[in-house]
Amino acid sequence: MILGFIGTGKISSSIIYGIFKSKLKVKKIYISSRNAKISNKLKKKFRLIQVIKNNQEIIDKSSVIFLGITPNVGNKILHKLSFSKHKKIISLISTINLIKLKKIINNKNIVRAIPLPPIEIKKGPIIICPPSKFAKNIFKHLGNVLEIKNEKLSYKFWSTASLMAAYYEILNTSSKWLVKKGINKKFADTYVAELFFALSQDALNKSSQGFKKLVADSQTPKGLNMQVLNELKKGKFFTKFSKALENVNKRVSK
Repeated sequence: MILGFIGTGKISSSIIYGIFKSKLKVKKIYISSRNAKISNKLKKKFRLIQVIKNNQEIIDKSSVIFLGITPNVGNKILHKLSFSKHKKIISLISTINLIKLKKIINNKNIVRAIPLPPIEIKKGPIIICPPSKFAKNIFKHLGNVLEIKNEKLSYKFWSTASLMAAYYEILNTSSKWLVKKGINKKFADTYVAELFFALSQDALNKSSQGFKKLVADSQTPKGLNMQVLNELKKGKFFTKFSKALENVNKRVSK
């Protein structure tokens, strides 16, 4: 299998790192030179990678092409490129839907995927829409594949995928608070990361119970966890949280 990446941003880079940590067999990976810093770093690290300036050449040489560009760039360049019918295409573009993509590139053999940066360590959920054998055969080596038939429903996952920065800011705020209280920064960072990692793993292991039960089980009457939760609710933290998801959903559903 020969892979080609149009766009070498964070997600494309993470996928490539994940591929080389997996058992997925690839003969060659062609990547664009748009982000010179990332592309050159990848080329130096992995001998199977070749950087090519011409996007059409990447398409012509690859059997599977990843579209890892922004929506604005996609609207500018994709209609200028030629995709033969036998090419398999995986779009990582957030706000260009399948109907529009198929018209722009004149190819129906395309799926949309929603991977997250932890794909670099072969972790995390990977949404693909519509269900696709060739896409699943790639991504099953890189994380937990979830196939969605309805594209409109898949947009909801773009919304929840946008929680990453907010999640890391919670970690950052927690660590900074500890540091202000006299804790060594490295110690504080490690503690906070381990804490949230353990909570996430526990939630995954107990997901069949429902998250509402986990919320209840983690509190005792007038306890510390109840105090923090109630203060956040009083400040409408979770109402604003849900509102942010709604706003992102409106943006990606256009």
